Amino acid sequence: MPETKAVWGIEIGQAGLKALKLRYAEAAHQVVAVGFDYIPHAKILSQPDAIPDELIQEAMGKFLSRNKLAGDLVAIGLPAQSSLARFIQLPPVEPGKVKEIVKYEARQQIPFPLDDVIWDFQRLGGGMEAGGFLIDAEVGIFAMKRDQVMRQLKPFQDNKIEVELMQIAPLAQYNFLAYDQLGIRPGEEAPEGGEYVALLDMGADQSTIMVTNGAKIWIRNIPLGGNHFTRALTKEMKLTFAKAEHLKCNATKSPDPKAVFQALRPVFNDYLSEVQRSLGYFSSVNQGGEISRVLGCGNGFRMAGLQKFLEQHLEYPVQRVEDFKQLAGTSVLEAPLFRENIPSFTVAYGLALQAMGMTTTTTTLLPPEIALAREIRRKKPWAAITAATLLTGLALSTIGYAKAYNAVHNEPWDQALDQSSKLQGKWGGYVSAYSSADGRYNTAKATGATLTEGMKDTTWLEFYKSVNECLPRDIGEALDEKDLEKRNRLLIASLTAKKEEDLAAWYESLPESVKLLSDEVAKEHGLQQISPPDGEGYLFTLTGSHYHHLPDKPETDQGLNYLLHTIIPNLQKWEMKQEDGPKVDVRKLGISHPVVLQGKQELVSLQQRDTRKRSGPRIDVTRANPFSRTPGAPDEGSFAPQYQGDGQPNPSAQPTEMKEVHRTNFVIQFVWKPIPPAERLETDPLAAVVEAAPAEEGEAPPEPDGTEAP
Repeated sequence: MPETKAVWGIEIGQAGLKALKLRYAEAAHQVVAVGFDYIPHAKILSQPDAIPDELIQEAMGKFLSRNKLAGDLVAIGLPAQSSLARFIQLPPVEPGKVKEIVKYEARQQIPFPLDDVIWDFQRLGGGMEAGGFLIDAEVGIFAMKRDQVMRQLKPFQDNKIEVELMQIAPLAQYNFLAYDQLGIRPGEEAPEGGEYVALLDMGADQSTIMVTNGAKIWIRNIPLGGNHFTRALTKEMKLTFAKAEHLKCNATKSPDPKAVFQALRPVFNDYLSEVQRSLGYFSSVNQGGEISRVLGCGNGFRMAGLQKFLEQHLEYPVQRVEDFKQLAGTSVLEAPLFRENIPSFTVAYGLALQAMGMTTTTTTLLPPEIALAREIRRKKPWAAITAATLLTGLALSTIGYAKAYNAVHNEPWDQALDQSSKLQGKWGGYVSAYSSADGRYNTAKATGATLTEGMKDTTWLEFYKSVNECLPRDIGEALDEKDLEKRNRLLIASLTAKKEEDLAAWYESLPESVKLLSDEVAKEHGLQQISPPDGEGYLFTLTGSHYHHLPDKPETDQGLNYLLHTIIPNLQKWEMKQEDGPKVDVRKLGISHPVVLQGKQELVSLQQRDTRKRSGPRIDVTRANPFSRTPGAPDEGSFAPQYQGDGQPNPSAQPTEMKEVHRTNFVIQFVWKPIPPAERLETDPLAAVVEAAPAEEGEAPPEPDGTEAP
């Protein structure tokens, strides 16, 4: 049962300190607001002449002078723009190995050494357990650099306030949405296919969009906030920052409201464009996830005309958070200061709910050493009592057994000797097994050295391996797919190379439509675009065909589009790893600029068996030559032949039929400028540039995960 202690949820934002105190009333099964505080900073922390540490300390001093925290739990929020959130789909994994797999994924997803960050993870809704494995399980990974966490914690440590929970602002707002708007309680799972709600939080310098249906979460930061509107007024109307801020909040009361809104219109349009692009990206990566409404919060959302402007252009109902439906406590909820600033209390509300145990969120970014020290301090009294009890029992037990052990007991000694002998025998077996394995290893190593001796360069072998890993293929159960149009494989007719002295001339000769398709593929998959090739290198031409054709997915799984969503983006990646294969270098190896020169689709008739079944494995590895047949015996790894040796039909063969299928013949070209292993960069040099650069007008969001790195 949740604790009845009071909990403070505190958020220190750019504009001020917001705090909300909640308590759980067990008799009424109701969360009650019992206190709040709102302390605006004298200046916005991001203003050039502001000193954030002094302003925060001043706000903390006022807060502590007005409120007593003794005996209460404290949960604090962390800014979204400094945090990182990634949502990954796990491969089938045993439940006991989830943490190990997630730690491996965290190393890949977090762009800093794990020792330099505080991170935590949580399994989200969805997925199932079958045969001892978790299937389609989704996990959220949340992180922030350790120095930034300690910077947020410092004002509380300086004032000797113990913090129970540290949570990033988007997850605190998820707590608010799930509990207050969607009605999800601890121990409950959100219904599959529930409505998606988008929460748009406008801060001072940035905004955050968080979309959820209670089971899944999607987060994206937008580099536009309330200050951008204020700066537009200072520039257009020649005002000081303070006067522009006041005019922005009271635009309808100004002498000339039309001039104010005219000055703000460009920022309104930019803000709308970013929101539309983010919501559009969410819809594209969450097929079937329809957003039912948009909730606005943050004091920036109080700006006159913003709600109406967004609702007219987004085609979604846009509402502002004006009350907390599941919260009681008239003294707080009806207070004028609270009512006026209620949109800015969503983070504090969500923080307090999680610290009370009223949400399904379990992650925290409180440094583990602080949490461990606090847990030890809390358990010290009980540990002392337990130790005293054990010592008393041990003393009494010693007195009772002292007399019995005055005599010599040979039996325990003999048992120890017997166990020692068995252990020596087991150890000898381990030594023998190790020596045998070491011998096999050295033999294999010597064989490998013999095979590669004299080779001057293995880069071409690595190149072919990388190209092979970029080809789409069937994995797992898909290998048994009988429908030719559902198979993922490509049929390669040839792969040829030509040494070019000037790759730039080749690239310039390409039609603009061909180059544009590759650029659009890169944008759609969140890949970095690089400059056109130049200098000398190899031009590869890949010819072949495929039969992949899903009727309900013409935009991704038919004809030319299938190539543009499989092999083309794979050949544009820095590194590539398929589910059943190793990680290989692609652009890191020097492969780049793939284009589809031809992609002609035609309808052809093929003869195929519908219900044929194998009577044995594809390859019999028990034979000396697994690919050979035993004379006079049928090939157990093959399908039964349609005709017998005398020309009569084979009764065991399955019937065949003619079927019309879609075949796409294609020609793909790409460039390879070999990069020796010693000269390859460990990380993509363009990744940080793409993440840091603001999105241009009409450009898709750069990140494929729906979030931005800090």
